[in-house]
Amino acid sequence: MSDDTQEPVAEEGAAKLPPIQINAQYIKDLSFEAPATPGIFSKMQSEAPDVTINVDVNAHPVQERIFEIQLHIRATCAVGEETAFISELVYGGLFTINVPDEHLQPMLLIECPRLLFPFARNIIADTTRDGGFPPLMMAPVDFVAMFQNQANAAAAAKKEADA
Repeated sequence: MSDDTQEPVAEEGAAKLPPIQINAQYIKDLSFEAPATPGIFSKMQSEAPDVTINVDVNAHPVQERIFEIQLHIRATCAVGEETAFISELVYGGLFTINVPDEHLQPMLLIECPRLLFPFARNIIADTTRDGGFPPLMMAPVDFVAMFQNQANAAAAAKKEADA
């Protein structure tokens, strides 16, 4: 094998960028409220808590090919009519994305949140535990289904607007 055949491969490999790169991860906003403490603890002994979790994803361009992805998580725990706690987290990540434009939205709204979620999940668990409650262990989130639901809703809204 001559050097001429090896050189283009090396140049091609050196020029290839990873499709996704995490530049930074951070807590953008975090709050925890337990308005009914300490009385809610005794109430939790006799009544099962009702936990509601909402997850949303936002993507914002920062520079060319660099995007901020935000996971918005709101967890509410109620016992009967009383709110035991409310935990809200906005967890952000700064990503460099090197994919063709037709693959950009799935990368931003599926792959980036999938990489951030385990860290956000841990923060929510630690916050609820540090607030005096059992750690809230969130189930994995299906970001593909969220993306598809969002795309279907946008298509339905466009169809309605066109009609």
